[in-house]
Amino acid sequence: MKGTIVNFKLGNKYDGRKIILELEGITSHNHASQFIGRKVVWIHPKSKDKIIGKIVRIHGKKGRVIAVFRKALPGLALGNTVSII
Repeated sequence: MKGTIVNFKLGNKYDGRKIILELEGITSHNHASQFIGRKVVWIHPKSKDKIIGKIVRIHGKKGRVIAVFRKALPGLALGNTVSII
């Protein structure tokens, strides 16, 4: 399954590892809750390095989720796709 990186999770305690994802074909928070605990992989477009993360919770009512990655993602990642395993 695929997802799109929408934005970093912002706030007082900003952490570049927390990302908001929009999943393909998911439009409600009930369907998005089934993906909690799944792994997420982002591949760098040039160097082909993989950064692995995990979906930890739902974000809002439109089916978006928050994933926490092992390393902070670069700004280049915004708008790119991720694979959900």
